[in-house]
Amino acid sequence: MRKQNSDFSAAFVSEAGSKLKNSDYFGFVELDEYACYVIADGITDLPGTESARLAIETVILHFQESPAMSGRCMRRLIAEADKALTGRDSYKRQEASLTVVLTDYRSFRYGYLGNTRMRMYRGGRVFRQTEDMSLAQEFVEQEKAARDALQEHAERNNLYAYLGQGGAKPYVSKKIKLLDTDIITLYTRGIWENLDEAELDDVFSEAGNEVQDSLDNVEELLLSRQPRNLENYTFAAVFINKVYVDPAKAKKRKKIILFSVLAALFIIAVVCISVLLHLQKQRRIADMDFYFTNTVEYINTGNFIRAQEECKKAEELAAKLKDSGMRGRLQEYLFVIETVLLADESYAAGNYEEAQDYYKSAMDRTRYADFIGEAYMEAKLDKIADFLSVADYIALGDMLLDTAEYEKAEKQYLAAKKLAAASYYTEGTEAAMSALEKFYTQWAEADAASRQTAGEQAAKEVAAAELVASGDKACLERDFAGAEVYYTMAMTKYQELEDSANEQYARQKLESVTAKAAEEAETRKAAEGLEQQGMLSQGNGDYWSAKSFYLQAKNLYLELGSDADVERLSNLAELMGALTGAENTGQEKAAAEG
Repeated sequence: MRKQNSDFSAAFVSEAGSKLKNSDYFGFVELDEYACYVIADGITDLPGTESARLAIETVILHFQESPAMSGRCMRRLIAEADKALTGRDSYKRQEASLTVVLTDYRSFRYGYLGNTRMRMYRGGRVFRQTEDMSLAQEFVEQEKAARDALQEHAERNNLYAYLGQGGAKPYVSKKIKLLDTDIITLYTRGIWENLDEAELDDVFSEAGNEVQDSLDNVEELLLSRQPRNLENYTFAAVFINKVYVDPAKAKKRKKIILFSVLAALFIIAVVCISVLLHLQKQRRIADMDFYFTNTVEYINTGNFIRAQEECKKAEELAAKLKDSGMRGRLQEYLFVIETVLLADESYAAGNYEEAQDYYKSAMDRTRYADFIGEAYMEAKLDKIADFLSVADYIALGDMLLDTAEYEKAEKQYLAAKKLAAASYYTEGTEAAMSALEKFYTQWAEADAASRQTAGEQAAKEVAAAELVASGDKACLERDFAGAEVYYTMAMTKYQELEDSANEQYARQKLESVTAKAAEEAETRKAAEGLEQQGMLSQGNGDYWSAKSFYLQAKNLYLELGSDADVERLSNLAELMGALTGAENTGQEKAAAEG
């Protein structure tokens, strides 16, 4: 179909020159849909070597079996020719230069190995040409030799790629569209070693419609040079008088244009949706970070109700963003917050033991939530401990009163009163005062002498109780060393009074304060570690994580009562917040501009 509706005219001339045998070959086949033109120049001159003929026969045969003009087809044809030469069962090397032209009568593609040449003319001028795969050509490209001296250069036949080499990679051109009156020429070194390019260009710049006339002119020009040692020469030309025109081309073009427009609209829509989704995602990330920061701030100020609200908002956004890591982290925060709220509710209702259990549960879980709210919970637990101690003192005083141990009972009541007052525990103070009134009434009814003796004993017990109270005060003021001294003195007093119960009680206090001193040291170590992590995150540009670490360290220093460290880390956290905001603003701006 294509061949019938196009006009391709091919002809060639091939002679042995001054040699005994012509080792050049040219062949072509023009099928209905595709055509193949191939020229080969045998490199070896040994008798019995027909590498050029074998190469061309291989290319033509495989082309006829599977005609096409793709780059893959071109490489396959040349590879088959190379395989035919390298696989030849002969002690004589089979080597050749090869150039192949494939066409579908509308466009063409060429490929080559070695120094056979292809030169295409359009409008009387050179439009495409090959470059030799020789050392001389490399010298020309490196500007070490002139192009017009290539035909006489000593390295012109020193090839680095050719057929028969085995695995050499050919040059394969892209598809080139053909126009009416285009001319494709193929020739071997017998031509280009004796005629320069300008002379060939002159022949084809004035070429008529007859291909044979142009070939005769080239051969006449070559022979007129009368070269002394004329190599085999072959010159072939293909005149493209008329290119095949697809009758459905206009319809195809409209379809292509329509498809291109639809594809462009689809791509624009996809890009717009992607941009919008990206902006929405960035906005959600920013909102999530904002709510998370608010959660931390509210926890630090002890407002767990607002912290719960902000944390739930952040958790919802993390779920929408499918950020499983952040969502898991926020869920741990929520568990701690909700447990603290339950504890606060019990605390407000006076159910101190229940509140104590909730606070301890929250404290245990806070290690999975960046140790948030530890200072708040520890303060509450200390208060509860004091409140429960007041009740214990009163209960112990009642027991001693029942056994007429007035001094010891008074000591317990006074200790309860003192601890309640120090803890601002109004109900406990009232209970202690009521217990004291009852105690003094009963004691007044006792024997005067006994009362005096009991009074002395009570004074000692009061002294011991005051030592315990002093220890408790020092403990509240975080003077753990002082508290240890007071509790030790109280133990000594109770030993003198032979009050093993209170001695054991003071011992427990001493052990507790010793443990608290150790915990304070561990807390300071943890605070310093978090500060170091914050500095590492800040150095890596992760300002959000740096702020989180600084806030956690600040909370620990707040527990330790280290005001200077609290102020320093507050400033660092504010700086990280500002840097995070600036970074997010830059990202949003970059995304918007993108």
